[in-house]
Amino acid sequence: MTAAVDRRNTVALTQTPDFTLYGVTLASRLLLGTSQYPSPAILAEAAHASSADVLTVSLRRESARLREGQDFWRLIRDIGARVLPNTAGCYSVKEAVTTAQMAREVFSTPWIKLEVIGEADTLQPDVFGLVEAARILASEGFEVFPYTTEDLVVAERLLDAGCKVLMPWGAPIGSGKGLNNVFGLRALRAHFPDVPLIVDAGVGLPSHAAAAMELGYDGVLLNTAVAKAGDPIAMARAFAQAIQAGRAAFLAGPTQPRDMASPSTPVVGRAVLI
Repeated sequence: MTAAVDRRNTVALTQTPDFTLYGVTLASRLLLGTSQYPSPAILAEAAHASSADVLTVSLRRESARLREGQDFWRLIRDIGARVLPNTAGCYSVKEAVTTAQMAREVFSTPWIKLEVIGEADTLQPDVFGLVEAARILASEGFEVFPYTTEDLVVAERLLDAGCKVLMPWGAPIGSGKGLNNVFGLRALRAHFPDVPLIVDAGVGLPSHAAAAMELGYDGVLLNTAVAKAGDPIAMARAFAQAIQAGRAAFLAGPTQPRDMASPSTPVVGRAVLI
């Protein structure tokens, strides 16, 4: 039995066969990062527990040809998930495009998670550079997953540049704050009902992931919340369950909040004591 088949058999919590990114149908709506884990073994076990079909990988240019780099790529391949290389740490269009080109050679995939960072403290995307880099990469045949803000105008520009997926942040990378701008995320979902939307960054708790799915988002990408947990394997499993629950709640059609109380028990016909 292959690792990929075994992984799907052991955990089926997020199976949702209607989830398609750039023509690839995925069983899980959880995308998992691969950095900061206590050990390669824990990374592998957490990935299996999450049932994630997609793992994001940063291109370590300084070690890609060294033994530790090759061992890491081998580990990722053995997990059996699809690789989504990213341009983490890039602060210019040129750097991001060059890193993406190198990643395509290393990982043999047109997929790229595009990051062009504009501010060091918050790691907020440089949306102007992001659109420019996305346009260049899309013209070269890349299938771009842009890490962006929840700005509607930027979203439109990214789609015009050739992106078919949008990945707005929930909060600054690694902050664990959850969904800082629910209004903005809800507006983005409403404006682009047919575009796959994935909340990327800032998710710290399974409840944050469930909330994103309840808004109608198609998936969640996270790393630190699992990698830095006291028990990364148990946390990965918790996120898988939360995403499944949030998606099920969205499909069920949740009731809308009210300003006034609404009795759950009918008052007509109730007994009256005299």
